[in-house]
Amino acid sequence: MNNELLSPVHVIGAGLAGSEAAWQLAQAKIPVILHEMKPLKKSSAHHSDNFAELVCSNSFRAANIENAVGLLKEELRQLNSLVIAAADKFSVPAGGALAVDREKFSSFITQQLSDHPLIKIVHEEVTDIMSLDGPIIIASGPLTSEALAENIKKIVNQEYLYFYDAAAPIVASDSLNLNTIFAASRYNKGDADYLNCPFTKEQYLLFWQELKNAETVQIKEFEKEVFFEACMPIEEMANRGEDTMRFGPMKPVGLTNPRTGEDYYAVVQLRRDNAVGSLYNIVGFQTHLTWGEQKRVFSLIPGLENAEFVRYGVMHRNTYINSPKLLGENFCLKELPHIHFAGQITGVEGYVESVASGLLAALSVVKKSLGCKEIIFPQETACGALAFYVQNAAADNFQPMNINYGIIKPLEVRVRKKKEKNLLIAEKSLKIINAINL
Repeated sequence: MNNELLSPVHVIGAGLAGSEAAWQLAQAKIPVILHEMKPLKKSSAHHSDNFAELVCSNSFRAANIENAVGLLKEELRQLNSLVIAAADKFSVPAGGALAVDREKFSSFITQQLSDHPLIKIVHEEVTDIMSLDGPIIIASGPLTSEALAENIKKIVNQEYLYFYDAAAPIVASDSLNLNTIFAASRYNKGDADYLNCPFTKEQYLLFWQELKNAETVQIKEFEKEVFFEACMPIEEMANRGEDTMRFGPMKPVGLTNPRTGEDYYAVVQLRRDNAVGSLYNIVGFQTHLTWGEQKRVFSLIPGLENAEFVRYGVMHRNTYINSPKLLGENFCLKELPHIHFAGQITGVEGYVESVASGLLAALSVVKKSLGCKEIIFPQETACGALAFYVQNAAADNFQPMNINYGIIKPLEVRVRKKKEKNLLIAEKSLKIINAINL
């Protein structure tokens, strides 16, 4: 079919999901109009004008396929994901994880989309979805603008759910005290890719007390605080108990100082945030402390006494729809099937999960546009399991979800060892993905 005869697909938002969706559509010779409100308007969490901006961590999490997110990444590689290809191209050392140089990563994706002959980029804030002709993919993200959010609410006739997410601070490497900090990866996985800030018990207890008493950004009275457990602000962890952080992001297990042979009461890890290693983010330290308090309290971390904070953590509202009530297969609205949603606004949680939803929504639109039967990825795959969860979770208490082996259809035979079982599930999933005819 001549692509000039096809209606262009409107993709709203050029984050991870929207960028992936636009690319998949264009690669299938479907014309795309990509609507992105930056640089005309930005949320408080956005800093760059580029597409696919990583506003929180620079990590795409575990790389090995025994971990569900590692499997999801491998499925996306087989499905020719632009975002995962960019992540691989601009990866930085991160032990057993896939982390990226965020600026090079986003710049590359922006260039690829800008240069594609079938993608027209319109820098505007969409406020009236129903005024757009043709298929639509809404990938406006968890930071959807207020005007667009109100318009979506009218269309779906459902109250929004929301939770709070937080971005961790980034520090300059040349401001770190490397006499105190030591390089090591947990259990020696990788090439000592993390910098580690060690605590004695006394230092930890002081830090814990100061963190509990630190001033936070004031939340508006009409907004209820609901934290997603996987992105819990560090001060919220501190308020939950003396040892909560030591069993979370500050756990010291598997981290021995190679210079001295010492083990520690608690450890804060720093992960490289760019390829040259000039920037490091404080792992697991998502926060909504005021900027002044971040400087004061986080400077109590051993090795960060004189740290230069090049970006402070920020707190922002993440909005998502009640997908089990609203969405059918492949992230389309049940009542308006020409409209698809993708990304964290659907209730998938995480970078890789957002990419997967954008890819699946785009493939659905491609098949509909060409008059072909849609591809429904089975629950034995990570992509299929994620889509099934969003569509079939309990609507009365729908919560965002990272990909995990718990939502992937289990094997028909029992395997005792978790790692072996996960590997068998992954191998089966990848065979299915490889056999799918796109």
